Amino acid sequence: MDIREKMKLFYDNPVISWHEHVGALPEQPDKLNTEACDNQMKTVDMLGVDKIAASLPIASDKHCPPEKFIRANNVVYQATQRHPGKIYGQAFVNPGFSKESISELERCVKELGFVAVKLYHQYFMDDPVMFPLIEKCIELDVPILMHCAKVMDAATRARQPRLSNGVHMANAARRYPEATFIMAHIGGGGDWQWAIKAIADTPNVFADIGGSVHDRPLIEESVRYLGADRLLFATDGAWSSGVSKILGADISDEDKKTILSGRAFNKYLERAGK
Repeated sequence: MDIREKMKLFYDNPVISWHEHVGALPEQPDKLNTEACDNQMKTVDMLGVDKIAASLPIASDKHCPPEKFIRANNVVYQATQRHPGKIYGQAFVNPGFSKESISELERCVKELGFVAVKLYHQYFMDDPVMFPLIEKCIELDVPILMHCAKVMDAATRARQPRLSNGVHMANAARRYPEATFIMAHIGGGGDWQWAIKAIADTPNVFADIGGSVHDRPLIEESVRYLGADRLLFATDGAWSSGVSKILGADISDEDKKTILSGRAFNKYLERAGK
């Protein structure tokens, strides 16, 4: 079977990516980089991806103040308006600013039509500072996408000392079984086998397959431990890797379609009214 035949899996079925990003202009951080955004959407269309959920996390500032994350979310909103029905927003906040984060999440969901919250490495997922935000996400019925990895090197731990892993996700999920969590980019580096085992017994934790790591067993083992219905298609910008992981996976076509469609999460997109 040649690549054109294989790609029918994407062209002939619903495909949603739940972990992508948009960016601002370097010289104007309150303005969307429209050229980069439009180029990304050309890739999306070429690959048969129907919709993406995108955020703009401030990865460089572990103390990211409200003015920065509000500005970032405004840029994401510009992207959703430039490509309506194709780009859906995820609100980035720093839970250390509890009052401001909750207010911003409400604004993003109720006024801007965002469909999820995106958290980075400011705090571990199970840190008590997270609890008010998790409770607000339950109230608003939006999933929580958390930047995660089981890192193996000291350099990464030094750069991101509060980087969550599967145990942090599972701890939060057990405390809040009514919340919906997404463990980000299991293909993003680190020990992905350890990570999926850590969340295997917490059914309210899903995982996205994003990242450039495309070890052959990654998808197969994730389906084995979690089931296809707990996996979400995503690339985190590594489009060729994301597509190839699905095309090359030794799982059933039905499981591939389940991952690509993210059926359990369709309600969030439908509610956005796009």
